[in-house]
Amino acid sequence: MKMPVRCLLIAFCFLFIYGCEENYVPKPRGYQRLDLPEHKYQAITNPCGFSIEIPEYAILAADSHPTAEPCWYNLYYKPFNATLHLSVKSFSNANELYSMMEDSRTMVYKHTVKADEIYEINIRNAHLNGMLYELSGNTATNFQFYVTDTKSHFLRGALYFNVSTNTDSIAPALEHLKGDVMHMLETLRWN
Repeated sequence: MKMPVRCLLIAFCFLFIYGCEENYVPKPRGYQRLDLPEHKYQAITNPCGFSIEIPEYAILAADSHPTAEPCWYNLYYKPFNATLHLSVKSFSNANELYSMMEDSRTMVYKHTVKADEIYEINIRNAHLNGMLYELSGNTATNFQFYVTDTKSHFLRGALYFNVSTNTDSIAPALEHLKGDVMHMLETLRWN
């Protein structure tokens, strides 16, 4: 072998052996970047007795499940692959209202197995009374609520992401959707 080729071979071997001494540290798992859409709303009047403003990027459709009741709806948030399940009911006395409120609370507290904490926040304005539940931890749902006019109308909602979630990865989307839901509740009017 000629001298320059031999020197290059020795230099390459030297770099190969000593260039790989650094300990490899695995990089943390990355999550895709999420571009949050602007909060713009459109008014919707529903045949089940309410009007509401929903985000322009969401689609409200009747629940197509075979066991769905007539006034069950799904609000699909396509950019987030999430669904807000809504059920509208009517009642005629205080016992029925109490039963619906207790059913809603029971459905929330079924998540205590996975939830780190459950925060209850009262909702009260000129048109509504109700309760908002924020569940922290890796639960199937992180956000549920019910509202009523205390006369004859009751609306329950539960937000689900349509994929297996990690609390850290959905946090920006969840905060964005909570803002949308709060706007919807502020604009909800019973007909």
